[in-house]
Amino acid sequence: MEKIRIDIPIIVEGKYDKNTLSQIVDGTVIATGGFSVFNNRERQALIRRLAERDGVIVLTDPDAGGGQIRRFLRGILPPEKIRNVYVPRVPGKERRKSHPSKEGVLGVEGIDADTLRRALAPFASGTERRNGTPVTKTAMYLDRLSGGENSSALRAALAAELGLPHDMSAAAFLEAINLLGGEEIYRPALARLHDRMGGEK
Repeated sequence: MEKIRIDIPIIVEGKYDKNTLSQIVDGTVIATGGFSVFNNRERQALIRRLAERDGVIVLTDPDAGGGQIRRFLRGILPPEKIRNVYVPRVPGKERRKSHPSKEGVLGVEGIDADTLRRALAPFASGTERRNGTPVTKTAMYLDRLSGGENSSALRAALAAELGLPHDMSAAAFLEAINLLGGEEIYRPALARLHDRMGGEK
């Protein structure tokens, strides 16, 4: 299958993630080297330089470690230069590993090509980013997904419904929802969640 052309550099965690993406993406893919980026000034400088023009796409594993690296990158890059892309939490282990990860979910390297293509499709060269009607902060608040006592638990449940990481902040969740399709995916998923919860909000 033909590779998708992406002109914005993609930041991933490790060399195996990079190898996986390089098979489906025609573009620049940079690995942080995992947590080593925290102390690697040269790698940090490279990432900052790559982000100067059009920003970077951040695609880390859907686990706690991936979340740490995302937060670190948010600390060294201007927020407007970061485009977050997420992959779902899929139980399992990569073929090259003898044991599953600590959280028992696949990293970017283990995610199937079609899922990765869909996640990155909004950034393909020559395509318009038609992500549907955006969900607003107010809508999330009214739906009790932010600012409430049980908001984080409801967000985690809705994230699971949508195949997103369960521990996302309200801001990160909103960004991911709007990137994936906005109201067009948000409302049906919320309705399914309410149905499962017996109509409780």
